[in-house]
Amino acid sequence: MGCTDPRLDKAYEWMARSVTGEGIAPVTDKKAEIRYYVNKGGPVFACSGTYQKPCAWGAIKVMLAFGKLPVEKRTPLINNAIKTGVDFLFSKDPAKADYPIGYSPKPSGKPSGNWWKFGFPNFYVSDILQNAEALARLGYGKDPRLANALQIIRDKQDDKGHWLLEYDYTGKTWVNFGPKKQPNKWVTLRALRVLNAV
Repeated sequence: MGCTDPRLDKAYEWMARSVTGEGIAPVTDKKAEIRYYVNKGGPVFACSGTYQKPCAWGAIKVMLAFGKLPVEKRTPLINNAIKTGVDFLFSKDPAKADYPIGYSPKPSGKPSGNWWKFGFPNFYVSDILQNAEALARLGYGKDPRLANALQIIRDKQDDKGHWLLEYDYTGKTWVNFGPKKQPNKWVTLRALRVLNAV
């Protein structure tokens, strides 16, 4: 939004430290100025929702934020965090999304079906489209490891050039963003932005 504020710089630095583990205290050190918090409990996107394993949904949100940061503001620490995030997101085929799994009433070992449901808005849940957006924003849109995910995105386009709303937060937001299973301008905008970036 064009906002410049030293608090944003501090937030980016904390975010980078939370990814790399450099110069950040454990969650138990409540007196440390720079420390992990309960849900974000360790480096490389470890979180309570995935039993302290790396959380892909969290990684995507962090990489989206780093992708918004102008290159000239990226410190060596931030560049290291970006590399860590990209390496993690490409440690699996983004189209398969078989990243570590979190809480489930019946752990099946299968990734959440939400990965393949394109939605709007995106809160804590991510989808393949948002993973591709984060990686493309960081300059990896033409990386061959992203090809399968991009094909899924293209295959979901209808014959009129739209994408459907497959996942939403109806009842959890003040407004709704369109009916499910119908062409949706917000999901279409998300998809076109990704495809335009690549």
